[in-house]
Amino acid sequence: MVKRMGIVWNLRRLMAERNMFQTTDLIPALAEHGVHLSREQVYRLVAQVPQRLSMDVLAALCSILHVTPADLITVTETDVQVAKPTATGETTTAAKAPPARRVRLTRPGDR
Repeated sequence: MVKRMGIVWNLRRLMAERNMFQTTDLIPALAEHGVHLSREQVYRLVAQVPQRLSMDVLAALCSILHVTPADLITVTETDVQVAKPTATGETTTAAKAPPARRVRLTRPGDR
């Protein structure tokens, strides 16, 4: 077993607890803290777990929501089973991909 670290991004939940239900609610609040992000960037920040996060953005979010970084980010530990190849070259994981099969695509009316 290999231990992997996972991240739970709690920004959307924390915003909802403070009656901020639209991602655009964050744009003026971030701008007051000197962080200028586009509407699309703010949407991705709220909707997805960020791979990189600047300290300025993290500090602004904590200040806006009155939380700590530990409230925004929850680190989880998961066990991952590593697939080991057998002598025949197959892997020993429980979940295998379904076999490939040929399909024939037709347009409506072409039969």
